[in-house]
Amino acid sequence: MITHRPAASRTRWKTAIAVCAGAIALAALLGAAMTATPVPPVSASVSAPGAASGKLAPAPQEGYVARRVADIVAREHYRREPLDDQLSSLILDRYLNTLDGEKSYFYASDIADFERYRYQLDDAIKEGDMEPAFAIFRRYQRRTLERMRYAIGLLATKPNFDIDESFHFDRTKQPWPADKAEMNELWRERVKNDALSLVIAGKKWPAVVDTLRKRYEHVITRIDQTEPEDVFETFMNAYVLSLDPHSNYFSPRDSQEYNIQMSLSYEGIGASLQLKDDYVTVINVIAGGPAAISGKLAANDRITAVGEGNTGELTDGIGWRLDDVVQKIRGPGGTQVRLQLLPAGAAPGSAQKIVEFTRNRISLDAQAAQAALRKVTSDGREIKVGVITVPSFYQDYDANRAGVKDYRSTTRDVKRLITKLRQEGAQVLIMDLRGNGGGYLPEAESMVGLFIHKGPVVQLRDTTGHIEADDDPDPSIFYTGPLVVLVDRLSASASEIFAAAIQDYGRGLIVGQQTYGKGTVQNAHPLNYTVFGRSPDLGQLNVTIGKYYRVTGGSTQDRGVTPDIVLPSMIDVADVGESTHDRALPWDHIRPADFTAEGNLKPMIATLRKLHDERTRNSADFRYLQADIAAIDAMRNEKSLSLSMKTREAERVSEDKARLARENVWREAHGLKALKSVEDIKTDESAGILLA
Repeated sequence: MITHRPAASRTRWKTAIAVCAGAIALAALLGAAMTATPVPPVSASVSAPGAASGKLAPAPQEGYVARRVADIVAREHYRREPLDDQLSSLILDRYLNTLDGEKSYFYASDIADFERYRYQLDDAIKEGDMEPAFAIFRRYQRRTLERMRYAIGLLATKPNFDIDESFHFDRTKQPWPADKAEMNELWRERVKNDALSLVIAGKKWPAVVDTLRKRYEHVITRIDQTEPEDVFETFMNAYVLSLDPHSNYFSPRDSQEYNIQMSLSYEGIGASLQLKDDYVTVINVIAGGPAAISGKLAANDRITAVGEGNTGELTDGIGWRLDDVVQKIRGPGGTQVRLQLLPAGAAPGSAQKIVEFTRNRISLDAQAAQAALRKVTSDGREIKVGVITVPSFYQDYDANRAGVKDYRSTTRDVKRLITKLRQEGAQVLIMDLRGNGGGYLPEAESMVGLFIHKGPVVQLRDTTGHIEADDDPDPSIFYTGPLVVLVDRLSASASEIFAAAIQDYGRGLIVGQQTYGKGTVQNAHPLNYTVFGRSPDLGQLNVTIGKYYRVTGGSTQDRGVTPDIVLPSMIDVADVGESTHDRALPWDHIRPADFTAEGNLKPMIATLRKLHDERTRNSADFRYLQADIAAIDAMRNEKSLSLSMKTREAERVSEDKARLARENVWREAHGLKALKSVEDIKTDESAGILLA
């Protein structure tokens, strides 16, 4: 279903059209030259809804987990850095930055007080003493509650929007507030900015007060519902992320989510949920799941209680954390769960209904690879271009290990989609890996194997310095035609390995933006242990154990993959990518692997670049995109906002005028009628996106 989208979405839509059009045009050129291209829910045992009833304190098992994480990191992490005072200092800084990176909650005196922990956190982790981490978080929790209550109090008086003053919203390089007066002034400006934004959007003052009060009360509810595992997960990530940007500790809940994303399946009823005004609300029902098949659940239904089985007591879920409610709804396939529902649109207090579902395995098809066929004209003749979008590299590892014949995997899905596109007459293929952050490495390797005959795909150097090459697992080749790989700055890890191999083998053209630069490999360690016959889930540690190298010997780490032809992008490489992380491993190189290139596109790349440059110079879509990028870059450079109604309205009028001008230039080039106002753009958006 297409709904109204704000201006930013309009920009993204046109960006996608322009970039994808550029890739399709290049694919057509390449083809001509060579032939003369829901968020699932959340876990399964429930705890009390938050920590509102008592003081946050570490759970007994967390000391064990901390010691075990430290032991694994000492043995396996690629850097081999000792857990000492130097690392302790980095951990403290990262933990404080995670909690209060904008320096809007802690006082300078709080930070001074925390200095006593600067060279103690290494010993605390080794000893399993999590009290320092919890002491810091409890202070953060208290400061957050103070700030939200102060913010709500400010709503009693309407601000004077005639005063010429500014709100400096980027505080990352600012000092922490020195005292209460400085903190109050910061929050006065912050609340005034929140209010002014709503007033300019057309809300009357009573509606502004109601909106902001709910917003600030929501923060109070969420901080009050913090559980020990949330604090522990945050602190342990401050530890492992101080070693490199990609080692992670996942709590039991987040570990389950990670595994769901790897397999694109889970056991439950098949519904995407979101927390809205303290109600767990259905966003959409997943096709093929028990909820969809029964027809008993619909978008915007609110789940007010959950019961296990046919007769289990219904537990009220209003005001609970989303993940707590979802843990109760999920469960093993074949078991029953009952939901008490407030139907969509019904007022609170209306009659509710109870529905029952039999849980089953849910396949997240919407997050799997998808295909589309596009037709373009090049040199007077039509060329059919197949586009396969791969959001991630996934595999249902458990199903594969259990011997399930038709287990879900990226390579299997892509192979099927290529066959379908061939049947539809596709002459060229685009593999769209934009936004693909990686996933399961063997899937990237086997997907490379669809496009090359045989040979190494990637090299790996581990903690000991040992180097080995992973080969294409299938000595045959599935697709031999023209190939384009579309990437952007968010294409990372396994996506970069795929793109690099295709480029190094001369098998396809890489088009887009320099990729992320995530060239490290992580090993997953489930942290369960068995005691008295039970194996409690204690989460998972992913620890960086090596680096990836291209078959040519260069690492994908830090530098990523440089495209053969560059396309403009809204993503700023100065803000996104491995090179922006202060603890990223450096780029280096090793000896090339023994491989034989299967093609050589270099002679035609210069020609393609020239043709591409000529086409984009005359492309209204590209000019529109470049103008939008320039406008966004200008906004990125702003660090403050005026709190004067007159100034803000003038800025908005100027921005709207510039946006309308860009829009009408684009419309004129496409033979469309000029619009008279920005509001007309909004009215016209849904039709445009629907047609796209």
